[in-house]
Amino acid sequence: MSSGELGVDTVDTRTRSAVITARAAATFDPVGRSVATARSFVRDTLQGWGFTDVVDDAVVLTSELVTNAVVHAGTAADVLCLRSEDAVRIEVSDRYPEREIPLQQSSVNMGSPDREGGRGLQLCAALATRWGVDYTPTHKQVWFQLDLPDRPVGTRAAGPSLPADLLPLTDGRVRVAVVQIDRMGAISAWNEDAEELFGYVADQVTGKPLTDLAAWPHTPGTSTGIADALQLSRWEGSYGIRGADGRVTPVYASHLRVRDTDGEPSTVCLLVRDDERAVLQTPLRGPAPEPGTLSEPPATDSFEIFIGQPAPDDLDGLLQRTVERARDMLDGDAAFLLLATDDETELEVRASTGLPSARQRFARVPVEAGPGRYGSARMPAVHEDLTVVPGAVPLLNDTGMRSVVTVPLKVEGRLTGSLGVAAESPDRYSNEEALRLQFAADRIAFAVESARLGELERLRRGSLSFLVEASDLLAGTLDRDQTLALMAQMTVPTLATWCAVYTVADQSEPQLSYVLHEDEERIDGLKALLTKIAPPDPVPTPGARVWNAPSEAAHQAALRTSMRTLGLGEPMSLGSGIGTTLSTASAVGGETVVLPLVARNRVIGMLTLGKPADEHFRQEILELAEDLSRRAALALDNARLYSERMAISQSLQRSLLPPGLPQVPGVEVDVIYRAAGEGNEVGGDFYDLFPIRDGAYGFAIGDVCGTGPEAAAVTGLARHALRLLAREGFGGPAVLERLNAAILDEGARSRFLTLLYGELWPQEDGSAILKVVCAGHPLPLRLRQDGTVEPYAEPQPLLGVMEDLELYEQTVTLDPGDVLLCVTDGVTERREGTRMLGDDGLADVLTTCTGLTAGAVAARVMRAVERFATDAPSDDMAILAMRVPGLHKD
Repeated sequence: MSSGELGVDTVDTRTRSAVITARAAATFDPVGRSVATARSFVRDTLQGWGFTDVVDDAVVLTSELVTNAVVHAGTAADVLCLRSEDAVRIEVSDRYPEREIPLQQSSVNMGSPDREGGRGLQLCAALATRWGVDYTPTHKQVWFQLDLPDRPVGTRAAGPSLPADLLPLTDGRVRVAVVQIDRMGAISAWNEDAEELFGYVADQVTGKPLTDLAAWPHTPGTSTGIADALQLSRWEGSYGIRGADGRVTPVYASHLRVRDTDGEPSTVCLLVRDDERAVLQTPLRGPAPEPGTLSEPPATDSFEIFIGQPAPDDLDGLLQRTVERARDMLDGDAAFLLLATDDETELEVRASTGLPSARQRFARVPVEAGPGRYGSARMPAVHEDLTVVPGAVPLLNDTGMRSVVTVPLKVEGRLTGSLGVAAESPDRYSNEEALRLQFAADRIAFAVESARLGELERLRRGSLSFLVEASDLLAGTLDRDQTLALMAQMTVPTLATWCAVYTVADQSEPQLSYVLHEDEERIDGLKALLTKIAPPDPVPTPGARVWNAPSEAAHQAALRTSMRTLGLGEPMSLGSGIGTTLSTASAVGGETVVLPLVARNRVIGMLTLGKPADEHFRQEILELAEDLSRRAALALDNARLYSERMAISQSLQRSLLPPGLPQVPGVEVDVIYRAAGEGNEVGGDFYDLFPIRDGAYGFAIGDVCGTGPEAAAVTGLARHALRLLAREGFGGPAVLERLNAAILDEGARSRFLTLLYGELWPQEDGSAILKVVCAGHPLPLRLRQDGTVEPYAEPQPLLGVMEDLELYEQTVTLDPGDVLLCVTDGVTERREGTRMLGDDGLADVLTTCTGLTAGAVAARVMRAVERFATDAPSDDMAILAMRVPGLHKD
């Protein structure tokens, strides 16, 4: 619906001869898609009112009248539905009042029924109880009224008496499973027929939710889920039950909501095999004959007689009932219905009876299969003997069918689908049967198209939600392995039964990177099978292409295994087993497709999707998978680029840190370093300890203004310059003055730097002499053996600000047992709200470190800093601890 509001309200106004009890209105824009939207609006409204008997006629008439307004007249259309006790009135108004419209009693020729427009009034005259045309200066209104059929109380439906050879076939005894579900959805009763049908004994399933066993059809667009169906007062439909052997048994179910002896609501479910649905399916309803009269068969097959009432409200149910009615109508052995794709180039098998449906469902055939009239699905065709023209109907190859009649389903000139009925004997059908089937197809085409459009709309909404969620998940990680896992987990089981992801790196051969199956026990067997066959070619052509290698390899492996068990082949190895091989063959025996993963005009991998034995993908699923593959390819390539950049960054960052700390005789040294920011190994803080010459060592700890790569660049300059200048024989002040000049030479890229630089000489008596220059850096703290803490140097100007610096060094002796602690301001400026650790807080922590080794001192300080605040550190931190243990360790 493009515009307007939809509302339903109860009124007490009179119009003409009926009391209006409810109304619903909507406005539709002058675009082609409004016709389908108007049909859905009328269908939903009348079904909501319980007027299912007149829904189809109302939809047909509304479709024609809205088409006249929005397509031919080119104006918006207003649709008003009025409900009364015994009829429904629908009014369609447009804004083209000057268009000539003949009156009901006029003798004006309404035109040919075969032309594109102008059929609306003819249909009104043929189908409506009453109809008419009203004019205003600005609007034209066409209205029609449909009376509800008057069924006598107590009327029941009954089917005709059929010959024995036309009765449905069953396999052995018909079993009716009786399952009772409590108010929580758990199984409370399970009879013997249920045990026979599904393989579970009552003790295995009692207390479990039915949804754990129910395999709802995996076709997007299913309107009602099993959990919803269990809440309805009555429900009939098809779904699958997964048995104890893992296989899904299609069943037809009839649900009835009841209350138990305690007054608690529960649901009684009767289930039979789907091909025995006639046991439970509600019989067709039709008008009862007048008392004393004989009912005569209608001259033509109406929609109600052909499809039955009530018509299924889901597409799969409607199609399945259609093929069954078509088969019965022409006394055929099989029937099938195919729906056209959006571009009308292919037909997809959606329903069949009498054929191996598991093998054929969602299989695709071209609309134009060959030259000539019978080579196109757009025209009716009768094949008297398929053995004369093998392959004329690819769907029937190897099925034993000899004769077939096919007719198109068309809506407004557009091919919607194809309906066919086949027989095992030749010469069964002629043009007369083709005309009957075509008439039935014309009656059902509108309903099929409406249900198909509804399914597509639900599918597209679900696909959009699926892709949005997939994009969010893929965008939430830059880890390659996690991206691969997400790709597989999003496709299984939503889109496919199993999935394999191949990756291509630097034009090399594709590598199998990830395998997933909905049954975890089959993953190893599937992976082993895929590693033994050549990977698919990395073709960049968009779209899904069929890959037969896995299915062929699985079948060959299963054949060899079976032969070995019969003693006809080589002995079976200890690591294999017939169960594993056959289950793997079953798992990959269906259709397998490959979608390229293309990112930045390069094939970086392939996404492989597979179905179990004899199953096909539907076109909408492949289109959804193609959209997902594009998003997944970009996410996978982003993860690859991030990993490469991260590896380069970490390699460069590691080059800025010392390769290792040298062993200093008579002095314990330990360092703890933390760079701020995710993925950073080096920031603006740095440290170093290196030998200068025999018996002398240089040490430094500094802090470049800022964090991140820019600060790390100055870090590398400072650390390497210190080593070079110190080993050239310059003293501490000269080293820092030349480093200051080098920093200023960087110009706009320069950053100021605080630096503590010193030289260390271990002495033979167990002490150590230090010469220190503290250029704007937090002062080093000295911990004596008696627990006192004091600053170890005096502050001097920092580097990178002024050209002329006059620095000096201070000489201090560390006695045995003393500790020298050097930190960057990320330690002292650690904050929690308005509190800051500060120099005094650091000194308090250091006083508790008497008698500890250098490593223990550094660890205790870092632990105190981390516990001071709950937030992650926002600044780099470096801690350098040196301790003189003396000649004898404490």
